[in-house]
Amino acid sequence: MAPVIGVNGGAGGLILSFGEMLIDFVPTVSGVSLAEAPGFLKAPGGAPANVAIAVTRLGGRSAFVGKLGDDEFGHMLAGILKENGVRGDGITFDVGARTALAFVTLRADGEREFMFYRNPSADMLLKPEELNLELIRSILGDLPWISLSRPSLNGEDFQRSFMETPISRAVTRFFATTFFILSTSALGIVYGLRLQHRGFSYGAAEECYSPACACFHAIAWRVGQYSSAVPCFTSAKVFHYGSISLIVEPCRSAHLRAMEVAKEAGALLSYDPNLRLPLWPSAEEAREQIMSIWEKAEVIKVSDVELEFLTGSDKVDDETALSLWHPGLKLFLVTLGEKGCRYYTKNFHGAVEGFHVKTVDTTGAGDSFVGALLCKIVDDQSVLEDEARLREVLKFANACGAITTTKKGAIPALPAEADVLSLLHVA
Repeated sequence: MAPVIGVNGGAGGLILSFGEMLIDFVPTVSGVSLAEAPGFLKAPGGAPANVAIAVTRLGGRSAFVGKLGDDEFGHMLAGILKENGVRGDGITFDVGARTALAFVTLRADGEREFMFYRNPSADMLLKPEELNLELIRSILGDLPWISLSRPSLNGEDFQRSFMETPISRAVTRFFATTFFILSTSALGIVYGLRLQHRGFSYGAAEECYSPACACFHAIAWRVGQYSSAVPCFTSAKVFHYGSISLIVEPCRSAHLRAMEVAKEAGALLSYDPNLRLPLWPSAEEAREQIMSIWEKAEVIKVSDVELEFLTGSDKVDDETALSLWHPGLKLFLVTLGEKGCRYYTKNFHGAVEGFHVKTVDTTGAGDSFVGALLCKIVDDQSVLEDEARLREVLKFANACGAITTTKKGAIPALPAEADVLSLLHVA
């Protein structure tokens, strides 16, 4: 069996997005209150789901982990994820709670105000025991592979012939452990895999190129008998999340458990708080809970408004941004709307200009930006250490965010790569 490819044909590292998905009801006209709106457009949304679809629109691979209501809206949203090439095996359904709804007021400038219907909604009721931990733990087992081919027997046939033998499971256990020890000691690459006592699924080896299969391929190639495949160790998988899932139990515990498992599996942790104050009991609670997981993330993106909220400052400058820096961070981003973004790493910082477009609705612009960024770094984290390459990635992400503001609704407005390249060409 070949490496798993997203149903949209995308390739590369898998980006798992955890959190909420809901229905946004967007007014048919801008600049009016909800009561004055003559009608609404139904648009799928929810920041983590937006990011997942943003990734697949750009040709990447993603999966969504969350809970929906066992109702027409919930199944519609699950269908939209599938239609857009997002893996849905992390989705569960709640028979007792409805899918969340949000009514969005569009001001004349395209900015938004929200009114939510979730008391409680299904996404709030996700329990730790309902998580698809096998999906989250697939970080190492789902690595992309570089093929070093010889024509006698291809990698797919070799894996199938091996996996169908009676001793396959026992041998897989042995070589998975051996491969892990050798690779970490010889190459200094630690994926954080805990095989036996962390519940690693050896059965997952039958679904994708496993560490054991890679070891067999490498050995076979060395003796010149079969084709081989070796893992691309510059690859990084990503676990992305927001803060809305931290508001209440049991979803908060599910969020923390998913983060823990993803980190143990070697994922890059990506965090966009996506502040929605009306959902929190108080501003103080929102600030405290958002910051409670701050130091676990390696990539963090906030908006200029969120920067002011979290720091208590009315300035959006380098000093204010760096007050939120923590030693484990690899990249900290502050988005500035049409002005672009600021970026901060351990070794350099700067700003990348945005794009001027006719803004209709800013919903999903930040999610589009994040999806583009993650698409560009998922297979090569070295981008984060090369300022010139990082600036190009952020220019691409800014273009994605800008295009998303030109239509109403988040998911319908998320661009394909051709749309982005077109904007970059004329800019």
